[in-house]
Amino acid sequence: MGERDVLHIKGRVLVGPDEVRDELWVVGGRISYDRPAAAPAATVTGWTLPGLVDAHCHVGLDAHGAVDRDTAEKQALTDREAGALLLRDAGSPSDTRWTDDRADLPKIIRAGRHIARTRRYIRNYAHEIEPGDLTAYVRREARRGDGWVKLVGDWIDREAGDLAACWPKDALTEAIAAAHEEGARVTAHCFAEDSLADLVAAGIDCVEHATGLTEDTIPLFAEHGVAIVPTLVNIATFPALAAGGEAKFRRWADHLRRLHARRHDTVRAAYDAGIAVYAGTDAGGSLAHGLIADEVAELVAAGLPVNAALSATTWGARQWLGREGLTEGAPADLVVYESDPRADVRVLAAPRRIVLRGTVVA
Repeated sequence: MGERDVLHIKGRVLVGPDEVRDELWVVGGRISYDRPAAAPAATVTGWTLPGLVDAHCHVGLDAHGAVDRDTAEKQALTDREAGALLLRDAGSPSDTRWTDDRADLPKIIRAGRHIARTRRYIRNYAHEIEPGDLTAYVRREARRGDGWVKLVGDWIDREAGDLAACWPKDALTEAIAAAHEEGARVTAHCFAEDSLADLVAAGIDCVEHATGLTEDTIPLFAEHGVAIVPTLVNIATFPALAAGGEAKFRRWADHLRRLHARRHDTVRAAYDAGIAVYAGTDAGGSLAHGLIADEVAELVAAGLPVNAALSATTWGARQWLGREGLTEGAPADLVVYESDPRADVRVLAAPRRIVLRGTVVA
């Protein structure tokens, strides 16, 4: 079916958490709730959601650094087949702008390349710099990205043998202010506790992983409107990481195990405090793409209400990223399921039809 054909979607259209319609039409690649004069070329019946959002992944990256175009294309297609039609790329050394010209690939919102302290992150991933250069690099990546900048807020300090903050507060404050001047928001990778208060004070907009949230910092995040993307499918790897590194870094390994053990409690406490929680997988480093359904199921396992977990990858996530959902005239990015995802989010793992920019792609 081409973009010029009319597609009829019927059944239950979940326009928002509190709005359900019986049908919509895709006309000229866009959503309409007015019946068109032309007969539909095809009709799809089921439960319809906006195209899912993976709010933390990495297209163009694997465990060793940048990948070639063929590999990046496969990553994006894998996400598409899982129903993730909008991707927030939370740092990549690859230039993936070429995907913008591909109507068959998900839209990518880029955060440029990671910015990390020297020798304090995964090799070949980030700009590795010292605090005096942070503001300049943040400005550069703010201009290179799509409204986001990604910092590495903490990482293992080999001398201390444990996770430790990467940046002094004054450097963070200046750099985040510079990003905001450039019209970009700033997010930061943070596993541990120590960097969080300084990041909030410096004006951070979001924190990735956020496993180190505590009863002291959760109120700060809530008060300042700092969102989190917990990436629970990635945090599930902590025990294996700890086992692999404990011979050399026992404190670090024990710390990872503690963060892992309370991961669900941390996310639920953040949600209960009013912190915005969004769904992201951290795919593209060591994790495979296409795991967004697993991440939503993890949010439910953590105690989020089903509608909140769905919103974290649909209505709420799209609004947060400034992209339309199932609204009149919006690009027709939607996923149709056999049964009601509000009854069981595991249905997200089995899309019946995927429509990207008005074309049925799966």
